[in-house]
Amino acid sequence: MKSLVEEVAATPGGENIRACIQCGVCTGTCPMAGEMEYPPRKIIALIRAGMRDEVLSSSSMWYCLSCYMCTVRCPRGVKPTELAHALESLATEHRFKIKRTRTPAMYRSFVNSIRGNGRVHEFGMMVRYYLSIMPDLLANPLATIKMLPLGLKLLLHKRMPLLPKKVEGKEDLSKIIQKFREVRGAQ
Repeated sequence: MKSLVEEVAATPGGENIRACIQCGVCTGTCPMAGEMEYPPRKIIALIRAGMRDEVLSSSSMWYCLSCYMCTVRCPRGVKPTELAHALESLATEHRFKIKRTRTPAMYRSFVNSIRGNGRVHEFGMMVRYYLSIMPDLLANPLATIKMLPLGLKLLLHKRMPLLPKKVEGKEDLSKIIQKFREVRGAQ
């Protein structure tokens, strides 16, 4: 079995992991570092220490905004933003349960909507998303109720149609997504 650093280095986006000198520029420039379980510098240190479970079950990479400030400022060309996406891919591939975030469930709903409709069908995507996080919603029903007025406004102003629009070539898009998943190793 590959070490975590070898697996990350072999994943698109993680190729430069070994070049990190732990200077901290990535964490210092990250607007989300305070929200992350482990900020970028710490994630890289954990990867290099082989802390697979801690890294891939953390919420850190899911908080990345893809602003690329860390990537632009890294003196060694490590590309922490790409590394975050590589870690998302590995966590998904290895089916890790992610703590403190629902972002993976949102990503799955988004991709499934595109695969099924050829484009995002917002209403269907949100229904799938809410069904996938039902245990969380039942634990905090007030959070869901607070979102109802926004949903109603979107429906009334025709910003969230109930039925998806027909799109030509959706089968082609589905094939592209499937090929991408095969190349990335995520079935």
